[in-house]
Amino acid sequence: MKRSIITTKDGSKTIRLEDWDEHYHSTHGAIQESKHVYMEAGLDYYNELYHPKSLKVLEAGFGTGLNALLTYFWAEHHGVSVDYSGLEAYPISSEEHIAMEYHRELDSASAQQVYEDLHQAKWEEWTPISKTFQLKKNKMFFSDLKLKQEVDVVFYDAFGPGVQPELWEAPLFQKFYEALTPGGVFVTYCVKGTARRALQAIGFEVDIIEGPPGKRHMMRAQKPCQ
Repeated sequence: MKRSIITTKDGSKTIRLEDWDEHYHSTHGAIQESKHVYMEAGLDYYNELYHPKSLKVLEAGFGTGLNALLTYFWAEHHGVSVDYSGLEAYPISSEEHIAMEYHRELDSASAQQVYEDLHQAKWEEWTPISKTFQLKKNKMFFSDLKLKQEVDVVFYDAFGPGVQPELWEAPLFQKFYEALTPGGVFVTYCVKGTARRALQAIGFEVDIIEGPPGKRHMMRAQKPCQ
């Protein structure tokens, strides 16, 4: 499938799938969307609830690695150790990740090197990126996930239900529900009614909350504590 690189409204870049007219991130701003949906609504929320010294994050759709990069700096800022695992069936090319140039939009002198380290990390094994952050990239389909109460926060960053509806249905959501620890948090940019009802049907408690710039709402779901 043909892919091209575009610049979003906040100056950060993303990838466009031309045949689907689908993007890896919001065209209103790749970085600001990731910060709002995954850092603020996901990690900040979990941190406020539990004040953990360490946590485990699972990203469905590693994509460009932007969410992993932002989580690295979140962990550094909050003094929380993070084990970060990402699922990606179709990794981007080295040319594509170099072209993202996220360091130009982030206020950190180390952003370029950290981003490169994330992409140079070997697949299918844990790689320490720093003392507080380790990464495991898994080249696999979401449907192959087999974890039981092993992660605290899920970033669900799949392509939209308009192009891949099977990724937004109860059988697949069940795998992520099972992967979460009791009280674990699931966040996604999507608010489609069928997806919300599917999450609720398998036991998630779902809230519709304020979305990132350019999008009114997003979803945050939580696995009951017992």
